[in-house]
Amino acid sequence: MDILTEALASMRTGHPASVRTDGRAPWALRLPPVAGAGFHVVLYGTCWLVPLEDSPTRLKPIPLAPGDVVFLRDGRGHILADHPSTPPVAPAAARYREGSPIGSVTLGGDGPETSLLCGNYHLDQGRPHPLVRQLPEVIHLPTRHGRHPELSAAVQLLGSELENPRIGSDGIVPTLIDSLLLYILRAWLEDQPPAEARGWAAALGDRAVAPALSAIHDDPSAQWSVESLAERAGLSRAAFARRFTTLVGEPPMAYLTRWRMTTAARVLRETDAPLTTVAARTGYGSEFTFAKAFKREYGLAPGGYRRRARAVRNAPGDTCAASVDSMDSTPADTPPGTPSDAPDNAPDNAPLNVPLNAPPDATDRVPVDMPGDGAGGPTALAGAGVRGRSDGCP
Repeated sequence: MDILTEALASMRTGHPASVRTDGRAPWALRLPPVAGAGFHVVLYGTCWLVPLEDSPTRLKPIPLAPGDVVFLRDGRGHILADHPSTPPVAPAAARYREGSPIGSVTLGGDGPETSLLCGNYHLDQGRPHPLVRQLPEVIHLPTRHGRHPELSAAVQLLGSELENPRIGSDGIVPTLIDSLLLYILRAWLEDQPPAEARGWAAALGDRAVAPALSAIHDDPSAQWSVESLAERAGLSRAAFARRFTTLVGEPPMAYLTRWRMTTAARVLRETDAPLTTVAARTGYGSEFTFAKAFKREYGLAPGGYRRRARAVRNAPGDTCAASVDSMDSTPADTPPGTPSDAPDNAPDNAPLNVPLNAPPDATDRVPVDMPGDGAGGPTALAGAGVRGRSDGCP
């Protein structure tokens, strides 16, 4: 699995939710924040994306044309309108055809019509991968005039399935929406001029750093060191460490530990693998050292983290992404008689009051049990009518 795919997979907390929104001028919708990241695809017509007056950033209104795609990294609230001067209206409830994961909203007057697909990707914003964290707050990708042909093809397929639903459409559309996120981010990354790219946009194409990142992602269990990664990069240890830290934003061993813990958390959430297996898959020689490192990163022992993940996944109603994103960061009390750094063997009914997404303490992100140095609610999308999730949590 490539780095972009893995980074997004590590953040997913549920399936995308989306709604077909059809407006005739004059129309305007005030959209509240959503859990994760928001997106809009203009199927036909034109409109404007207008930042809210209280937005912390000074974004200007963005004109949108047919085929345009917009990605909102933080799911921040905003306005969609036929014109920036049109007063926005309160959200409307979406209508859902039986069996379909895609809702629909119709509004406005009797002027020119615009049709959009609006929605959100449920991504854990409490622990975003640095690749996602470094993206612009708003990504606007026009697909006209031959730009981004793969993204344009995905948009055209979506428009065709939504405009003329046929047998299989209910399975095809959610898959296309899921794939759209990768097309969006790939298109943006490839748009960055090599001479001007910074951060992860530069790291993924860097001849020294990219092979090291691929090695870490391909085999997080390997006993990597700065020296062994520098050999792959063809640089001296010091030169490699400086270059890696500049582009990635943290030293090589710190990122290795971050990715090991991210991988471990995903395995704990999605499988019943014993802790010895999880430890081996993430480069730790014993269950004890793995549990110690995991608790340092997440504030909770692996067993408690897994139970918390199951409780969130099995919670009734549309609470999956909201629960993951809104958990507090208070460390759990250690069950009586359990050493604080020991592997968690507490009973399944032990108190669970620590989030899956508690932010790590950068000073604690030190590799354990490996050579080398340690430098190392979804909320309804108003107007667009997005439901909490379309078909349940993973």
